Amino acid sequence: MTSKLIKPTLPTLRDLVKILVDGPVEPRVHDEGGVRCLRFNSGVVQSTMRLAAPFELDLSYTQAMMGFLLFNPEPSHILIVGLGGGSLPKYCHRQFPPTRVTTLEIDPGVIALRDEFLIPADDERFRIVQVDACDYLAGSDIQADVIMLDGYDAAGLPDCLCSEAFYANCWRALGPQGVLVANLWGGEPNRVLYLERLRGIFDGRVWWSRPRDSSSLVVYAVKDRHYYPQWSRLMSQARALDGRYRLDLVRVVDDMRRRPDPDP
Repeated sequence: MTSKLIKPTLPTLRDLVKILVDGPVEPRVHDEGGVRCLRFNSGVVQSTMRLAAPFELDLSYTQAMMGFLLFNPEPSHILIVGLGGGSLPKYCHRQFPPTRVTTLEIDPGVIALRDEFLIPADDERFRIVQVDACDYLAGSDIQADVIMLDGYDAAGLPDCLCSEAFYANCWRALGPQGVLVANLWGGEPNRVLYLERLRGIFDGRVWWSRPRDSSSLVVYAVKDRHYYPQWSRLMSQARALDGRYRLDLVRVVDDMRRRPDPDP
């Protein structure tokens, strides 16, 4: 499958203000205390990698995003929006050998740093596409078992990646038992609105978790119209998955059941 040709887009007002204040937005690599970070001009950390364990998930929210395993433990195709330092694509590529992993990243400067974060080369089951994810999902005939939304820029969560139209395109791109996982960071003032958009599109089959030591809210939306959580079964799955992959999915299931206040 080939991606369509995307026309260049003009910067938004937010982008222009950011450039005027901070200068051109550029991704930078910074090493400190055995950890490699990806930052933009603002200094906000976008991704981290422990140099001693470069293929592990270092941040708690990335571990929580693996909660899709509770709904689909053997995906054939995972689509990831946002490359960053490649934590999620690398992890999925290494842990699930039969699975295809496609990552969409709009910023060529981020992709150019892939070797700094030991991101694998493209091959038949691993691919990074330099493209606007909003255009890609609106115009591509793609079927994924899992879509992971972790696309941020120096100013935060781009408006397009949380619009009702974009979420609807994600729903269409998922297979019948597909799962959408979205990282809504703590600095996002409209995340309750985004949750409501997802609940409308996925007919209420939406749950969320607060990762340990993180202000993010990780959201899980299930396409299967017949899905209803069986909590004891999910907890047993979580314990088994935690033992196998060193995650924190028991916490995820507990949060899913309680559905904590998304905007305390």
